Amino acid sequence: MNRYKSKILSVAQKTGMDGAVIAGIISRESRAGSALKNGWGDHNNGFGLMQVRFLFTFIEIDRRWHTPHGAWDSEEHILQGTEILCFMFNVIQKKFPGWTANQHMQGALAAYNMGPDNVTSFDAVDSRTTGRDYSNDVLARAKYFKRCGF
Repeated sequence: MNRYKSKILSVAQKTGMDGAVIAGIISRESRAGSALKNGWGDHNNGFGLMQVRFLFTFIEIDRRWHTPHGAWDSEEHILQGTEILCFMFNVIQKKFPGWTANQHMQGALAAYNMGPDNVTSFDAVDSRTTGRDYSNDVLARAKYFKRCGF
């Protein structure tokens, strides 16, 4: 992960997203690239460190198809994945205005994994995520990366 640290911190500064959270997603999605083959993972459905889906789920709230930007390990790619996370944060914030900022982040992480339409309540935030633990796992990884200076 350290080889991507400067790119992650640059994107964090540009977007206002916590670099440790970005690192947590990269760790979960691609094991810092070690789980990828030529930049592709998830049976060639996800691209890059943050596993942007080439044919991202067509959901009611987000009607965009994502075309991966940049090389699989580039700052441009990390920026694209982080912008998707920021978009999900805003969607979850509007969908659940009574939640705390930490709950919004957890909901945004779940939405990053499975789309915002599948986030229906905080009690079941991970009920439809990969492994049913995506947001909790990314946040646990983020705590580790925070201690490592991300």
